[in-house]
Amino acid sequence: MFKKTVEAKSQQRLSGADRKKLKRTIQQLFPNASDSDLDILIPPKVEVTVSKHPNRLLIYCLEGGLPIFFDVDSRGTSIFPTVYSLWKVPHLLPAFTLKGGEVSRYVIGGADLMFPGISVGAEGLPEFLAGELWAVMVPGNPAPIAVGSTCISSSEALKAGLRGKALKISHHYRDALWESAEGRYVPNAGFLDDVVFEDPSLSTTSQQSDANQTSDHENGDNTELEVAMGDPNDDQQITTDFGDLKVTENDQSDKGTNEDQITLSIEDVDALLDKCLLQAFYTTLKDKDLPIAGSTLWSNHVLPCRPPGIVLDIKKSSHKKLSKWLQSKSSEGLISSKEDKYKKEVMVLAINRKHPDYISYKPEKQEVEKVEQAVDPSSEADIKNSMEVIEIYKPSVHVNPIFTSLGADTRQLYSAAEASEVVFAYVEKENLVRPTNKSIVVLDAVLCDALFKGAIKKGSMYPSEIHKKDLAPTFINRMQAHHQVTRGKESVVKKGGLKPLQMLTERRQGNKKVTKVSGMESFLIDAELLASELQKKFACSTSVTELPGKKGHEVLVQGGVIDVLAKYLVEQYGIPKRYIEVLDKTARK
Repeated sequence: MFKKTVEAKSQQRLSGADRKKLKRTIQQLFPNASDSDLDILIPPKVEVTVSKHPNRLLIYCLEGGLPIFFDVDSRGTSIFPTVYSLWKVPHLLPAFTLKGGEVSRYVIGGADLMFPGISVGAEGLPEFLAGELWAVMVPGNPAPIAVGSTCISSSEALKAGLRGKALKISHHYRDALWESAEGRYVPNAGFLDDVVFEDPSLSTTSQQSDANQTSDHENGDNTELEVAMGDPNDDQQITTDFGDLKVTENDQSDKGTNEDQITLSIEDVDALLDKCLLQAFYTTLKDKDLPIAGSTLWSNHVLPCRPPGIVLDIKKSSHKKLSKWLQSKSSEGLISSKEDKYKKEVMVLAINRKHPDYISYKPEKQEVEKVEQAVDPSSEADIKNSMEVIEIYKPSVHVNPIFTSLGADTRQLYSAAEASEVVFAYVEKENLVRPTNKSIVVLDAVLCDALFKGAIKKGSMYPSEIHKKDLAPTFINRMQAHHQVTRGKESVVKKGGLKPLQMLTERRQGNKKVTKVSGMESFLIDAELLASELQKKFACSTSVTELPGKKGHEVLVQGGVIDVLAKYLVEQYGIPKRYIEVLDKTARK
């Protein structure tokens, strides 16, 4: 974002009222900041200035020119802290830790952060939504190196196998904003010109430990692995500790190629399943994630908690099937679950965190696998046409009781499929399916109100039942519609349905045609950039004007290019045709 020199259009000192307003805004946007943190960031007796820049950018600086916050749209809803602020209050934002200092070269070079570059420990990937502000840190260094916004949510990231863009970097150490500070500095000796490593003052002990481990490894002595060397023709056995579980690994040589093959007994697989489940309950699965489908629990929470290099196969356990394993945990009282007969899948409704197995378990620290390359600067062309529109929903006052009864978070946004899971989980929980006709759901008072209260005309009878095929659509229709637009590394969530892009061709004086385009901001398209592209594409003049009421911008193109322009937006920017409204006032009737 700050690749070029930061030049302000104007600058002024904040008044006392504006200063208090800024503090209140910061406190609302960053709930981790205490009153003392706010005094550190905005000292009581130090002047604060705000400079206005092109594209509505605002930069707040302390007396002396040290930038502390920047507002990307001047509306107070997208305020980012600078690295200078994060160096003063590192816990202001949650932070992703890189897998190593070498990865920081890419971030400092201006690339966005990709998931393979993030260190995921035993606690698993932290939870986040798309568009949240996160910092970036180097292992062994407490000072963040960058700040940006998440491209997708943690649940989507896990479904994608932790691949792709994780964080759109908005500001980083060594960019133009950092350079613009008169008193610019680095927080510790780990910050070099083109890379950031661990803080040397904090790494003396760890370096000595690494040296000892390296020496032990070179001498053939590994404290974590007990290697029994025998005849070269015999199998080489390696035993790795995972809590109380012993895993035997056979290292066989076949035609000069070494293949690692891990053998687990049925008892070992059962024990490992239980450990991974408890590990997930402690680290990645929160009560607000419930209810959750058994398959989602398995893929997103249980499997990531297995030891590195271990293949966990439910078929090799005594349970043979995931549903039977979960049902056994339910009968033991560790979880409460019910089978969704409509989807033929076990749903986990709650976790008994007072269960003896849960209380006695101590979360394991697991080894993190190394990844060679973590950040990959992608081209602008790839980002332009990779657009995705997702319809999502937020629980309303009508359906809140359904979510609350299941322990689901009413503040979260849900896809249509996730919302359907919730209402069917409630039906199973309350046993509302008619015994004589499995396709009919009998409505209790709570579900009836959720579906029909306020929608039935006064004096009319409320329905007493509903067909299963109508249940989910009716339930979703009672929620608040939102939409999420993702273009490459940028993603936004807004309330309501997505408004289409409007295109209009009309005649002006002299019988000349002009084509107008508006609403491009909803699809994360910059009006100035689009106007510049269209000027080159159609070899004509273009202009950009701001619509009244701060409703965005309008791009005006000289000429009647409405058809080819619509095709260009579909092919180059990936806008679905259903989201483009075309009106040609020059067409003959």
